[in-house]
Amino acid sequence: MMISHIAACSQNRVIGKDNHLPWKIPEDWKFFKDKTSGHILIMGRKTFESLGKPLPNRLNVVITRDPTYQAPGAVVLPSVEAALEFAQTKFKDYPDEVFIGGGGEIYKQTLAIADRVYLTVIHKDFDGDAFYPTLPEGEFQEVEKRDRTDPIPFTFFTYDRVKFKA
Repeated sequence: MMISHIAACSQNRVIGKDNHLPWKIPEDWKFFKDKTSGHILIMGRKTFESLGKPLPNRLNVVITRDPTYQAPGAVVLPSVEAALEFAQTKFKDYPDEVFIGGGGEIYKQTLAIADRVYLTVIHKDFDGDAFYPTLPEGEFQEVEKRDRTDPIPFTFFTYDRVKFKA
């Protein structure tokens, strides 16, 4: 099972403010939807609530410590570990790539086990209260880069974890 982060952040690593994206970039939203379509998408409760409903054509998995939390149309689990174990049991029904879609705490908890990172960087600073972690130096290698300018300058990056030879 391949674990991939998919995120968009500003130059100063902001991914959200008051549970919303501080920008509106239709091409990035389309990229997110196209990449995760048909896959398992794991996210925290706040990220799920910011979407308003489960995203169609993917298995939405919501992580929350609240045992009474209800998320109709999604699977609710208590931890990252439980979500990944659940994803492992579903590998026959879904492609091998499992996506981590936020938020900041979930990204932090899973960066050490991520195999790939799809990161859209918006070339502007934003005020925010949720952040994407800095990629550890030497652990990821850029494998793709696509610059865009509409509606504001941004870049799609893909990073793969560097595989060390034993």
